[in-house]
Amino acid sequence: MNQRSNPARILAYDHIGIRVSDKGRAMSFYQALGFVESASFPSFEANEMLSPGGVRINLIFNGARLPDAHNALLDAPVKLPGMTHPAFIVDDLQALEAWLSEQGIVVTEGPHPIGPRRVALFIRDPDGNVLEFNQIVQGAKQ
Repeated sequence: MNQRSNPARILAYDHIGIRVSDKGRAMSFYQALGFVESASFPSFEANEMLSPGGVRINLIFNGARLPDAHNALLDAPVKLPGMTHPAFIVDDLQALEAWLSEQGIVVTEGPHPIGPRRVALFIRDPDGNVLEFNQIVQGAKQ
């Protein structure tokens, strides 16, 4: 590979695509988290969803349903390369954790510190996609 640096600056992060197997079920789940559909792309079997804070995700509606929401990247003994999860910043991790419990959404890991700047908890969507939620520790170096 040529060692010359990319001449185009990366300016921002736009979105992550999350493949799901059931559009209605996924829409309900992500809407409950606070995302609202902002665009639909039927020819791509996808949409765009936006949080009130401006965080964007795309749901991709062509996933095959697997038993027990098996996640090929995280649940198999052989760890394949790939994107394992998006991580979102929230303003109140305790409130989120209480709400998740009320909704019957299982926290699969945490909350616990990950490094000096954040406390994290993890959940899975109905298809087994992992979602991480972080609260930034006040006074920690960014």
